[in-house]
Amino acid sequence: MSAILGAAVLALAGQAAAQLTGRGFPDCDDGPLKNNTVCDLTADPLDRATALIKAFTLEEKLNNTGSTSPGVPRLGLPAYTWWQEALHGVASSPGVNFSDSGDFSYATSFPEPIILGATFDDELVRAVATVVSTEARAFNNFDRAGLDFWTPNINPYKDPRWGRGQETPGEDPYHLASYVHALIDGLQGGYDPKYKRVVATCKHFVAYDMESWNGNFRYQWDAHINSQDLVEYYMPPFQSCARDSNVGAFMCSYNALNGVPTCADPWLLGDVLREHWGWTNEQQWVTSDCDAVQNVFLPHGYNDTREAAAAQSLIAGTDINCGTYYQEFLPAAYAQGLFDISVLDQALIRQYSSLVRLGYFDGMAVPYRSLTFADVNTPASQLLAHQAAAEGVVLLKNDGLLPMTITSNMTVALIGDWANATTQMQGNYAGIAPYLHGPYYAVNQTGATVMVVGVPGGQGDPTTDHWRPAWAAAEAADVIFYIGGIDDTVESEGMDRNNLDYTGAQLDVIGQLAMYGKPMVVMQMGDQLDNTPIIENANISALLWGGYPGQDGGSALFDIVQGKVAPAGRLPVTQYPSDYITQIPMTDMSLRPNATSGSPGRTYQWYTGDAVFEFGFGMHYTNFTASIASGSPTSYGSSAPSTTTYNISEMTAGCSEKYMDKCPFETFSVDVKNTGSVASDYVALGFLAGCHGPAPYPIKRLSGYQRLHNISAGSTQTAALNLTLGNVARVDDYGNTVLYPGDYALMIDTQPLAMVNFTLVGAPLVLDKWPQTPTPRFQATDYFVGGYGSTYGQELMVNGTLFSDLA
Repeated sequence: MSAILGAAVLALAGQAAAQLTGRGFPDCDDGPLKNNTVCDLTADPLDRATALIKAFTLEEKLNNTGSTSPGVPRLGLPAYTWWQEALHGVASSPGVNFSDSGDFSYATSFPEPIILGATFDDELVRAVATVVSTEARAFNNFDRAGLDFWTPNINPYKDPRWGRGQETPGEDPYHLASYVHALIDGLQGGYDPKYKRVVATCKHFVAYDMESWNGNFRYQWDAHINSQDLVEYYMPPFQSCARDSNVGAFMCSYNALNGVPTCADPWLLGDVLREHWGWTNEQQWVTSDCDAVQNVFLPHGYNDTREAAAAQSLIAGTDINCGTYYQEFLPAAYAQGLFDISVLDQALIRQYSSLVRLGYFDGMAVPYRSLTFADVNTPASQLLAHQAAAEGVVLLKNDGLLPMTITSNMTVALIGDWANATTQMQGNYAGIAPYLHGPYYAVNQTGATVMVVGVPGGQGDPTTDHWRPAWAAAEAADVIFYIGGIDDTVESEGMDRNNLDYTGAQLDVIGQLAMYGKPMVVMQMGDQLDNTPIIENANISALLWGGYPGQDGGSALFDIVQGKVAPAGRLPVTQYPSDYITQIPMTDMSLRPNATSGSPGRTYQWYTGDAVFEFGFGMHYTNFTASIASGSPTSYGSSAPSTTTYNISEMTAGCSEKYMDKCPFETFSVDVKNTGSVASDYVALGFLAGCHGPAPYPIKRLSGYQRLHNISAGSTQTAALNLTLGNVARVDDYGNTVLYPGDYALMIDTQPLAMVNFTLVGAPLVLDKWPQTPTPRFQATDYFVGGYGSTYGQELMVNGTLFSDLA
């Protein structure tokens, strides 16, 4: 039987590879499915999907388990590609088909998430996601994309060397959870809409933040994380996706977690994701990362046979295999009795129930079906792309040069390999942009004489005979801009960084340019570098971080320079000194400092060293003061208003939330006054600190934020920081979320500008009891050995301790 099934599946799988031209919508009016319940718009989505899968033969079921599904031609069910990308705009990917010219030859290209994260503006994030999903629907209506998009990447960005950090909003788990809650609302068209606009996919579940560091490959990496770190740091954005935002799909990651590959882990995909977080109400589905099911077999070596690896992943809850491993090996696995047909049916019902909720079978009853190319890259979307880039630019240094006016009688030198950037501005997972307005384009619009010299090239080309035009440009210029840093040739999927420095060639050129004594601005592009040499050079007047700013990035940067937009972005990650890479291996997944290993800790919450710039840092063209309004906070169960003591036993009184960590604590009203002369946005960041819960205590932790817009000179606006019990709670050694007695301080901004103290009294209260993991296991195989810092490694410390014992 297995041989027959295998041949049939392979034949159909070969056909599926070319199914981009065979897509479309099922015909529920006159097609073979018209009398099937799947076409009954009044039926429940689960019943509709169940009826459809019941009509499949066994061979048809098995063949539709991959990311490229051939459909069922005899039922009039078209082929379907589950794999589309839309990280910051509809992106080039297997399921997205851009035309060569004309309609659907481009889509709005927004800044990378790391820049969106720097805005700390959830309403902006929601608006961007709404545009992305609207354009995705237009592409779908004309058979140029599916309806499922494998975005967002919501792994916390804890190590600056990670090649995919640009895909994330930053390092803080609360920030990521809040960001993704807004993003999913925009992508899916609500948290419980009648028809989803698209289905979003939260990835990579979980503890994935390494590509290839020192020979430790993501495909074989076994991440060892204790329950406290796992729940406190790695899980919050995924909990927000599943439990609080009703995302339609998840992607399990390449790595193993405590000995078990994530795509084959029933505890992770079942006990945590589906049961503990209640992610079962809409039969949502899980896809593997691409070929992660194959990785379960090798290099993880978790199962002895390919058939067992495929069956184990299916049973664990991986419903779609990105790749062909399911289609190739599930037939034999079924013949061997390794899984029951009901498990296969469940996976397919989850997939097609999702398509029902997208209106895949409902024809023009779905309002999104009327979208066309006229809805792509509209003038409003272009303005939003510019706004997103400008809001995310972070001013790191300014001696008073900025803002400056660039006029037609000026000569401007643009030097560096980003000076005339185009596709560099998009970063990875990008589509085709309608235009790419880089720095040269932006300055050229001023009428100034612009001299562009793209050296040093190649991210550190040391060939100095190409540098001479830079000196000529500097000599002639009234103002010098060095625009460089790093880009996707240095950091990308599959490629981690090895250092945090500018290249020597770049620092040499920057240093020589500064010696001209002319007004000079450095724009540091790409991800974070150690900017110490720029900060310490008195001849460099200003420093901006621009990241990967998207289709209108150059215009946004120079609108900041000229004061058309006032800077208010904040760093979404810590900027570390370059020697950080010598203090902790990427493979150390712990957050807290460790005197034995020498780890100084990770992220602003735990880092004990001196950051170059801390998380949340960002300068303005004006000055602000902040105060926490009188009467804030109020008390629970006390006759004395404005008391700062709370009894834990009374804090859940009257709360109707299903999950206690979502119960409201307090809304802190923060009055922010612009005491300067320039109208500006301001991001109110609320950090909690204090002695409560298990030691060691974090330095501080973000618990609320809000971006205020266009505060005019001399005026005041009020931010509302809505803290829940979960924001105040901490996590114990077992992963339980607990409200602890103790002293707390809420600090506004990084300095801080204002602070309020309060105390919780009474017995600790468990808000969320974490499902305990099976006994952690190391992967059995020792064939694939990683490099320095790997848990497989045997590098001895001075005292004889194995690094692997510290992970």
